[in-house]
Amino acid sequence: MKHEVRFPNAAGVMLAGSIELPPGRVRAVAVFAHCFTCTARSHGARRVSLALAEQGIATLRFDFTGLGDSEGAFADSHFTANVDDLVAAAAYLESSIGAPAILIGHSLGVAAVIAAAEQIPSVKAVVTIAAPFDPAHVLHLIKGTEDIGDQQTEVSIGGRPFRIGRDFLDSVAGQDQAARLGRLKRALLVLHSATDATVGIENARAIFEAAKHPKSFVALNGADHLLTDPEQASYAAMIIAAWVQPFLGPAMPIDAVPEGHVRVTSTEAKFVQIVDSSGHTFLADEPLAVGGSDLGPTPYDLLLSALGTCTAMTLRLVAEKEGIPLTGVSVTLNHSRRHADDCADCATGQPQIEVLERVIRLEGDLSEAQRMRMLVIADKCPVHRTLENHPRIETRLL
Repeated sequence: MKHEVRFPNAAGVMLAGSIELPPGRVRAVAVFAHCFTCTARSHGARRVSLALAEQGIATLRFDFTGLGDSEGAFADSHFTANVDDLVAAAAYLESSIGAPAILIGHSLGVAAVIAAAEQIPSVKAVVTIAAPFDPAHVLHLIKGTEDIGDQQTEVSIGGRPFRIGRDFLDSVAGQDQAARLGRLKRALLVLHSATDATVGIENARAIFEAAKHPKSFVALNGADHLLTDPEQASYAAMIIAAWVQPFLGPAMPIDAVPEGHVRVTSTEAKFVQIVDSSGHTFLADEPLAVGGSDLGPTPYDLLLSALGTCTAMTLRLVAEKEGIPLTGVSVTLNHSRRHADDCADCATGQPQIEVLERVIRLEGDLSEAQRMRMLVIADKCPVHRTLENHPRIETRLL
């Protein structure tokens, strides 16, 4: 469930990004900072954000100033500006879906994340992916730095032309990342591949050693620097989602539904619906055979579930009250439409009647009389009585 967003940074420049929302209740909010000269559409940013959303973590990935769809000039997208952009992104999230608890950085984006964490009180955990220990590491990727003076100069970065000035070079030089890591005061997860040809594994060791506990290191075996392999990106996201749980509080109470109410919200998928009920969230969908994604029970599955669960609960309750030795109940249900045989006079032809077939299996040493008593009680469960009473459905537009 991707939502395109735009928000201003401290200089008033409009930044563009996407929020990947989970298909159910949001467990946490994260910000993903992309790699040097990358955009929010990079393999790592996109795939990790999608995989985190599947784990219940809403994730914003956005373009830094002068990159991708964001406004501004790349020459203004130096280290300090990237930090300011991250702080602006966190403020935007706090005013919309919730303050971010997780900051994730990829490559040089990690340096900005570590610096920004000090300015975002809501952050509880920081994740580094393929990160250089020293931000100045990127300078060896730039050809033509020796010609940069007071004026902006065109240089080549990864074979692509960019205009940068002295401010850019000065911003990445002299950054004391060791000191920042030492006072981070957030949980830290370091993800790195020993086969990363762009940023060596020794950088991960330096980051890990500079930070204080709680901290963890996980090797992304076989991954490249940009996480171009979808399986590696999904693996990294699953590691992040599992690792971060102890550092998060309870699920965010975003727009909670009052007790006794149910809210159904559509998604961008054809049939997928989010169902919120009394603090619980799940998906409803249709089978693949009819064009759905098969991500949850169908509407009729939910109807049958209501009748089946109510039946089983009522039988157990009455059996306990009356001393009937019922040890277990299994209720199997089916919905069908049958042509009515007794409506030959209907002008519209042969109508159909709705049939909910219910088969109950009782466990325990019950007498025949007790079994018949349970059959009578089954027809008295509240949902059964509601269905048979032909409830009136009142609908209004909000």
